[in-house]
Amino acid sequence: MSAVTEAAVPTPPVPATAVLEATGLTVVHRTRSGPLHAVSGVDLTLRQGQTLALVGESGSGKSSIAKALLRLPPPTAGTVTLDGTDLSALSPRALRAVRPRLQMVFQDPLSSLNPRRRVRDLVAESLDAHPDPARHREEVVDRQLAAVGLPSELFGDRRSHQLSGGQAQRVAIARALAAGPRVLIADEAVSALDVSAQATVLNLLRGLTGERGLAGLFISHDLGVVRAVSDEVAVLHLGRVCERGPTEAVLAAPAHPYTAALLAAVPEPGRALRDSGLLPADPPSPLAPPSGCRFRTRCPLADARCAEEEPLLREVGPGRAVACHRPLAGD
Repeated sequence: MSAVTEAAVPTPPVPATAVLEATGLTVVHRTRSGPLHAVSGVDLTLRQGQTLALVGESGSGKSSIAKALLRLPPPTAGTVTLDGTDLSALSPRALRAVRPRLQMVFQDPLSSLNPRRRVRDLVAESLDAHPDPARHREEVVDRQLAAVGLPSELFGDRRSHQLSGGQAQRVAIARALAAGPRVLIADEAVSALDVSAQATVLNLLRGLTGERGLAGLFISHDLGVVRAVSDEVAVLHLGRVCERGPTEAVLAAPAHPYTAALLAAVPEPGRALRDSGLLPADPPSPLAPPSGCRFRTRCPLADARCAEEEPLLREVGPGRAVACHRPLAGD
């Protein structure tokens, strides 16, 4: 008689350690026309060795979330914890001590690099801002430049105008790494690069996140790019998460009409840009978002319920959630 051994019973995977958690994150900007709700009650978790991608059109709240996580400026409401520490409870001095653990890589590498400084000095800026006598400056700089494929003996004495766009972005990544971060935020970090440079930077970010156990946040407007770098994806529309889940699962079968529209707009090799038919108009103004579902004015599936009742995120599969009354998949 056969028996089921203990080893044959599948064990659920253990979730990676949460490094940064945001709960109820809200960002409201005061304008002459009234309050602009850039981010409304967003929950995010960044895990060690993994990357979460934030995807959405311009004005969806992606960069506002990144700045709120860094407290530049602090969010209007909600909490952000780093390794269990509530950042809002820290004094200015304590917050300065924590800042090296949160690093950001920006969209345009050349504008973020001082053209008068050598590459080795640019990478060392993190060490100058947050001095640590236990770390040897030259060794740290050489190690970080080697990690991004720019050996210091070849690139250390160059200046930013002597670098390609991809090389300049790798210098910016090396500078961020020199601070010894726990969280690395890349805000549209490849959108200004050509295709080959994009691939190099994406592979680099993916490898570094895994090798160093960083928690990554990758911000993009392009769902086609996030496949190469992210483990999970959260789709934003008008400051709210409308869908989130494992990247491959979301890209294979989007559950929200907005996600499907973004995915349908991704060009494929040998094919013209597809017209999804789901985004017939520009997004509504965040100064006056629609009632109920914020996507309903652009969604061909919307009905009366969508105008009256705001959909909440609900589970539709393992690790997947969607905020839609009529999801496309996952029921």
